[in-house]
Amino acid sequence: MGRHGTIAGRKAAQDAKRGQIFTKYARAISVAAKSGGDPEYNVALKHAIDKAKAINMPNDNINRAIQKGTGELGGEAYEPGIFEGYGPGGVAVIVDVLTDNRNRTASSIKHAFDKHGGNLGVPGCVSYMFERKGILLIEKIDAIDEDSLMEAALDAGAEDVLIHEDSFEVQTLPENFNAVSDALKQAGYDFVEADVEFVPSIEATPGESEMKSLRKMIDMLEENDDVQKVSHNCAVPLDEE
Repeated sequence: MGRHGTIAGRKAAQDAKRGQIFTKYARAISVAAKSGGDPEYNVALKHAIDKAKAINMPNDNINRAIQKGTGELGGEAYEPGIFEGYGPGGVAVIVDVLTDNRNRTASSIKHAFDKHGGNLGVPGCVSYMFERKGILLIEKIDAIDEDSLMEAALDAGAEDVLIHEDSFEVQTLPENFNAVSDALKQAGYDFVEADVEFVPSIEATPGESEMKSLRKMIDMLEENDDVQKVSHNCAVPLDEE
């Protein structure tokens, strides 16, 4: 199933890190809310709130995050950043962060790479192996007709619909992501995950021992509160032992 793994694996990982994910999503909401606290007029904020609600983040948490972003409540000022490098087995890794202290974050990320046999590189060293695409994952259930979903997605402006073992993966251009997402929601489809991601155009397949080190490195990065998302080009799902 490629880099996404299975729906069950993704849900299990989210459940195990729910509190930590709340912290990350609150930061994303606060940063988006700097451009306006009304999601009807702020697409980035609407998207951040939708992601938070998808994992059942409490409304109080969402509202506090918005108020911090608009300045109604005090809080840290977070700025986005991207780090790039290679993990074990030559796997390309991109780390998206929101941080209030870039030096601290850079040191922590370098430590995670170094500890597990990776190498933190310079900007652009691996991003050329990825494309930015909107990805909408829909769980494959009996109630969903494959042809109907494909027609709805393509009519809404999607680039492609990939069929996996237990999910449908709708791919869009980044600029069409919101339109396709809204159209599929209105058509009654629910998303397991929906985001604009780095999608690899070249994949790497590490050996068994390298996979163990890669999993540990990715886990260490994802446990860092400053890290929003870790993208990689490993052809083997990380939730497979």
